[in-house]
Amino acid sequence: MKEYEVSARTIEEAVSQGLEHLGVSLGDVKVDVIEEGSKGLFGLFGSRPAKVRLTLMEDDQPVENVAHSILADVLKEEEPKQQQLKAPEKAAAKPEKAEKPAKPVKAKKEAAEGEEAEKPAPKPRKPREPKAAKAPKEPKEPVEAKEIVPAEQADRETAAGRAQEFLQDLTKLMGVNVSVAVATDEEGNVRVNMDGDTLGILIGRRGETLDALQYLTSLRVNRGQSNYTRVTLDTEGYRAKREEALVRLANRMANRAQKTGRKVSLEPMNPYERRILHSALQDHPAVTTHSEGEEPNRHVVISLKN
Repeated sequence: MKEYEVSARTIEEAVSQGLEHLGVSLGDVKVDVIEEGSKGLFGLFGSRPAKVRLTLMEDDQPVENVAHSILADVLKEEEPKQQQLKAPEKAAAKPEKAEKPAKPVKAKKEAAEGEEAEKPAPKPRKPREPKAAKAPKEPKEPVEAKEIVPAEQADRETAAGRAQEFLQDLTKLMGVNVSVAVATDEEGNVRVNMDGDTLGILIGRRGETLDALQYLTSLRVNRGQSNYTRVTLDTEGYRAKREEALVRLANRMANRAQKTGRKVSLEPMNPYERRILHSALQDHPAVTTHSEGEEPNRHVVISLKN
């Protein structure tokens, strides 16, 4: 009775190596697992190989093999894979081509000299024409500054006059040359228009600077007065353009609320702009508006009426 012990990373590999060494199949041996092996910590530290003993059985001796049923399927699957791997290797091994005999050096030189004699002489290159010098760019004409026509001076004792004087002094300190025109409507409210701010310095981001100037002017006009006077400040037609943009935004968001069936919350705005949105949709048949949040994050919400 012949025995053979073999060690490998796993029991399957150990059995496979032992069968290959003995030149027999799994049915011809008895497999005893001596050590199952372990991978150790993270597969690096304390790992132990698996160790098995293969005992070659005689023809009349029955096989009592515990590992037979476990390893039979594994080895049957591995045998075709190994055959498939070996087949391409054999096909890939082709006989190397015989090296061609090297030509004599003299023959190469003579052939090269003959080719050079047959080649025609190179044509002389035409001299390149010098590129025409680019014409210098004409200097841009300086943008003429907008001519500022001074507005008519209002009575300093009136609300409009106080607003005009305050803004004239303030814009001068800011370094902005503008004309401040004032007017009073039928209700006694003061309307101010500043002309000449082509860079939008007095407007600021989304009209924040213009709103701040309007607030300061309102404080100056109403200081020490018994009756409150509303002051509306504008420059370069910004209020009208902003009002048109807000009305378009209100109608667009109202259509979105109708399509989705959900309420739509707009970005935070000041009271003046929120009032424009409410007015634009107050007669809308399908949506209604209301404001939510606290200043400065108070915003308009558009929702369905039903």
